[in-house]
Amino acid sequence: MAQNETTLPTTEEEWRVRLSPDEFRVLRQAGTEAPWSGEYVSTKTEGMYECRACGAALYPSDYKFDSHCGWPSFDDAIPGAVKEIDDYSHGMVRTEIRCARCDSHLGHVFRGEQMTAKNTRHCVNSLSIKLDPKSA
Repeated sequence: MAQNETTLPTTEEEWRVRLSPDEFRVLRQAGTEAPWSGEYVSTKTEGMYECRACGAALYPSDYKFDSHCGWPSFDDAIPGAVKEIDDYSHGMVRTEIRCARCDSHLGHVFRGEQMTAKNTRHCVNSLSIKLDPKSA
């Protein structure tokens, strides 16, 4: 059983205790928050975006860009911070992104849209991340 905030839960019931119902639905059940509803869609604050479930660093704020898609978008992740999984749900093929540390659902990655120089968009649920603002 998870003992503290740095110990990762080992069961879904332990995750359910640690996370809010909405966080659990998105992070552990691969749900999606409604477009334009997340707290980080338009945020410009400098800092590090971390996994809301386990605290792992995922995205520096300077990787974030305005994609106008309704969810926070990043053109890359910290190397090794996320893993990609083929997602065949909803009658289409997409690439799901999950936290490499705790296997929580973050969102999906899209390539070839010509939105950034890296030609990549990590479309992430605000409920999957937490911003640690840069100290002044």
